[in-house]
This record gives sequence, C-alpha cells and structure tokens, in this order.
Amino acid sequence: MLTRLGNIFRVPDLRNKVLFTLGVIGLYQLGANMPVPGVSWSQVQLLETKAGASGVLGFLNLFSGGALTRLAVFGLGVMPYITSSIVIQLLTTVIPKLTEWRDQGAVGQKKITQTTRYLTIGLALLQSTGLIYAFHGHDSALLGFTIDLIPKFTFWLAFFMVLILTAGTAFVMWLAELITQRGVGQGMSLLIFANVVAGLPSGGNAVLAEGGLLKFLVILALSVVLIVFIVFMDQGQRRIPVTFARRVVGRKMMGGNSTYIPLKVNQAGVIPIIFASSVLYIPVLLSNIVPWTGFQNFVNSSLHPTSFFYITAYFFLILGFTFFYVYIAFEPHQQAEMLRQQGGFVPGFRPGLPTERMFAKMLSRLTVVGALFLAIVAVTPSVLMALWHINRFPYYGTTLLIAVGVSLETMRQIDSQLMMRNYEGFLKR
Repeated sequence: MLTRLGNIFRVPDLRNKVLFTLGVIGLYQLGANMPVPGVSWSQVQLLETKAGASGVLGFLNLFSGGALTRLAVFGLGVMPYITSSIVIQLLTTVIPKLTEWRDQGAVGQKKITQTTRYLTIGLALLQSTGLIYAFHGHDSALLGFTIDLIPKFTFWLAFFMVLILTAGTAFVMWLAELITQRGVGQGMSLLIFANVVAGLPSGGNAVLAEGGLLKFLVILALSVVLIVFIVFMDQGQRRIPVTFARRVVGRKMMGGNSTYIPLKVNQAGVIPIIFASSVLYIPVLLSNIVPWTGFQNFVNSSLHPTSFFYITAYFFLILGFTFFYVYIAFEPHQQAEMLRQQGGFVPGFRPGLPTERMFAKMLSRLTVVGALFLAIVAVTPSVLMALWHINRFPYYGTTLLIAVGVSLETMRQIDSQLMMRNYEGFLKR
C-alpha cells in the first residue's frame, strides 16, 4: 500500500494535481471556520452544543461541515449548488429549452452549467437572508428554541453579512470547479466529502459521551460492516451488451464493434436522501406558521431523527425518491432513441420500443435493489441510536454513504492516471 501511495508522488503531473486538490480543500476549511463579522462567538459555542440534537439543523450542518452553526464565511457550503443542480436536472425534463440544451452536447452543457450558477447565486441570497433572520432570535423552526447570534443587529450589518455569505457560496463554487479542472476528482463531491469527514471526530465523541464505551464500540463495528456493504454495492452494475451495425462512410467502413451500457445498482447516489430529508423538513417549518397546537405537538414529538415515525417515513420516502430520480436521470425512451440513431442495438431486442421496454424492465429491477440499499444504510444507525436513546449524530448512515462513495470515485481517477503511466493502482480489477 505504501509503495502504491508513493507511486502518486513519482508522477509529477499527478503529484501536482493531488497537492493542488489538498491545498484547495485546506483553503475551504479555513473559510468554513472563519465566522462572519458581527457574530457573537459565545452564542456560537452555545448553538454548537445544542445543534447536534436538532434534525433539521443537524442535516443542513452535515453538508457544511459545521460551518452553518458558526455562521462562517462559507456557512452555506455546497447546499445552494446541490439544490440548484437538482432543480435544473428536474426541469430539464419539462422545459423544452433546457431539453434542447441537453441534446446539444458540450455547447448545451455549458449553457446549463451557466444557468445552474445563476440559480445558485439566487438561492444563496435567499438562504443567507433567511439564516440571518433565523439566527437573530427567530430560529425556533430549526432548533425548537431561540438563540441570538447577532446581538448588535442592524440593517446594514445584516446586509453586509448576506453579501459575505453569498460571495462565500460563489467562491466555494469556483473552488469546486478549480478542483475538477486542475485537481483530482469531482470538485463539488470532494468538498462535500471534506465537510462530512470533518464532522466524524466530533460526532463519534458525542456518541461516546452520550452512549458510553460499549455502545460506541458496537456502533463502530456496525460502521465497518456498513462500509464493506457500501463498497460492495457501489461496485455492482449490470452491463447491457450493445452492438453497432456496420456502415460505409465515404470510403471507410464504420461500426461493427461491440460495447456495453453499465447500469449501476445505486444510480441515484445520495440524492434521494437529500430529497427525503427536505420533505420531512417542511412540516417543521409549517409548525411555526400553522397555529394548531395538535400539529405543533406532533412535529415536536415525532419529527426528529431518532423517533420511529421519522425513521419509518424517512425509509419509505428514500424508496420513492430513488425510483423518481433514477427514471429522470436514465430515461429509457431517450436512451433507446439515442441508441437507434447511432446505429446500435441490444442483441435479442429490436431497436425502438422493444429496446425501451427492456431498459425499463432492467432499470426497475436494479432500482429496487438500489433503493433498499440506500434506505437500509441511511436508517440502520438511526434505529440503533433510537433504541439506545442517543440523540447526537443522527445522520451517520448518510455520512458513510457520501464518504465511501466519493473516496471510491476519487481513487478510480487516481488509478486511471497511474495505469496510463504503467504504475500499479490501488483498486483491484
């Protein structure tokens, strides 16, 4: 392993990419720990001690590496960009102009990327304004209690803080694109990875303090089992063979080769988990608007991450959103039509409708397995913590999914760089 690790630094180009990526991640962590001017540090420390037991803020804080509760310069983290990307991807199937851009190839993808950036800035403005208002003594929707992080609140100070948080989001987006272009791995995924990994030590310490050594060791052993399970499922894919017919182009004979379309078991990644958490977040917000005591009591007693009602709803929402997202990301009709236009066909199936039906049937079978996998990994640690009445660190399954998935994808890219230069990689084939 040490020899293979040393291979990275024997290749100058790859070494520079890895060091550049680490430098950008270090810069991001600096901004994630630097509070915005005007924030009371003593109140921030009080909020951090209580935020771990809050489902809503705990989930939002997961993707910012704790920067949200500190109201740091990069406090919004990558959430505006993630939300913007998901919205644009969903709208691509219903807005003709976006569909046209998607079908234009690289040129259209640039237009979609630019639109995603503009939407990210708009969402960052809205979210930063809402957070400044919430953390100035109006955050009962997030925590169930109020706390004032901005004791010397004025309109111009709030305006200045909103600008800083929005600019921080734009800077984070730029850092992520820099990693993708000049570093190793997918930039936004690596920043999410840095955030969730940064919270592992404090989360483990909270479980140890609240549950004791024995329960901590059991959860640690369960985590190892889940990591092995995640790695096994992440590698799983169904390869659909594709053959391209021979055709004459000018004086050359083209086609006649065979390849395959890989369908991963977990096509959706962690997107269904984000969707499910967002849906469960809506009643919490409504509880501060709807003046109905029964509804407010239900939200306070049942909609927290360690309640069995929340865990059950979370489980079934993940299942539903996995099917929803996979059929948007991999549309059987579009894939069959694209294959037909390229002169390809799946052996045993005629081009067109028969191929589309085959894709739909294969996708349904794989998605059942992938949805169950996501839901089980996401809720298993929460079930254990609910049985033991441990309220801290409730999103441990989501953390493992993100950390392991991004690690494997980054290692694949490093492996491909090493194999091109005749070095042995990390992953066995």
